[in-house]
Amino acid sequence: MTGVPALRFASVARSLGTAARASGLEVPAFRSPPRIPDVNRSIRRYPGGSVVSVKIKGRPLGRVVEDMVDGVLISNRVRGEASPRLRLALLRAALGEFLPETQLPNTQVADGGDAEASPVIRADSLPEALAASTLEQPARVAERHTQAA
Repeated sequence: MTGVPALRFASVARSLGTAARASGLEVPAFRSPPRIPDVNRSIRRYPGGSVVSVKIKGRPLGRVVEDMVDGVLISNRVRGEASPRLRLALLRAALGEFLPETQLPNTQVADGGDAEASPVIRADSLPEALAASTLEQPARVAERHTQAA
C-alpha cells in the first residue's frame, strides 16, 4: 500500500485541530476517503461545522497535508491578508518535524505592520520525503452545501 498511513493522517488532523483552535478557527472533522469519486478533497458544510474528506491512498504526505490545511481555511472562509499567515501556522503545526525553522519563509511583521504578502512553501525547499508535493498548487475542491432538515 502506498500513501499516507491512517495513523499519520490522524496525527496531522490532531495537530491541525490544535493549531486551528489556537488561531481562533473552527476545527472541521477530517475523514478519508472523499465520497465523491476522482477528487482528492471534498468539503461538506453542515449547520454544526464542516467535514473535510481527503484521499490518502497513493498520495505523498505533503499533498495530503496541503489538502487538509486548505480544508481548514476553506471551511472557515479565510481569505485576504490573514490567509498566508494562517496557512503557514497550520503547515508548521502539521509538518513541523519535517520543516526546520530555517526552511520556512520569513513571515515577520514589517515596520509597516503588514506580514509578507504571500509566503509560500515551495516543493524545492522541502526534504526529499516531501519533495513530490507542491504546496503552492491549488487542490481540486468539491464543495457541497447542505441545509438543516
